[in-house]
Amino acid sequence: MALTLRAIEPGDVPAAGRICHDAFRAIAAQHNFPPDFADPEVATGLLSHLNGHPGYYGVVAEIDGAVVGSNFVDERAAIVGLGPITVAPDVQNRGVGTALMTHMIERAARSRAAGLRLMQSGYHARSLCLYTKLGFVVREPLVNLQGPPLGTRIPGCAVRPATRDDAEACELVCHAVHGHERGQDLREAIDEGTASVVERAGRITGYTTQIAYFGHAVALTIEDLKALIAAAPSFGGPGFLLPSRNSELFGWCIDNGLRMIQPMNLMTIGLYNEPRGAYLPSILF
Repeated sequence: MALTLRAIEPGDVPAAGRICHDAFRAIAAQHNFPPDFADPEVATGLLSHLNGHPGYYGVVAEIDGAVVGSNFVDERAAIVGLGPITVAPDVQNRGVGTALMTHMIERAARSRAAGLRLMQSGYHARSLCLYTKLGFVVREPLVNLQGPPLGTRIPGCAVRPATRDDAEACELVCHAVHGHERGQDLREAIDEGTASVVERAGRITGYTTQIAYFGHAVALTIEDLKALIAAAPSFGGPGFLLPSRNSELFGWCIDNGLRMIQPMNLMTIGLYNEPRGAYLPSILF
């Protein structure tokens, strides 16, 4: 087996997208969970977007010249978010995943990133063991939630679309909760029209890039985060991720008709501060 890694090219995306769909579907089916991607076109569209974005870096793994897997990292902040990583089902357990992960860990180290994070499917025992072996630490158990929009309001909290003028105040909230900011991610979401802020007494107390799989949210209090979730017009993709240790917010979501899709784990290498507020991570971190 001649395994090589190289930077992904546009021509690799169709094969990598098909593998991404097939790999997620296969492991989900083994554990009776729904797949992350409804069809290969959805996975291919995602990888095409990541490949075309200057803030992301991607690689493919080849065996004897054929693409058998891929991996991506979001490098838009001091913290690097890793994923999706996928390996073709017929070549799994042959070192391809380890090689893809090691490549990104070494890249983050060379760039002196403050930290590296990923989301691990809680039902996938092999990946949990692999990531632990490679130095990742489980920091937070998560639940993936989905359901109809809540269409309600939280008294005292006003939610509105975010503007560029809000970015600095939002970054201060993120830094207060996490100890770092995600300014580029936030500004892109503002420009795309998906970001929202919550205010109390005329002061921004939280924001979200979107209540969705690839969106994150940060708030000073649980009530602020409830307001952002309650105002969301939908929960994009497979839903959103919520730290299950936040039992008050988890219970509130369940009481309001949302359902749990799957368990997940936030895993990290490097800088990690215990959050001092309420938050929802994206599927990257």
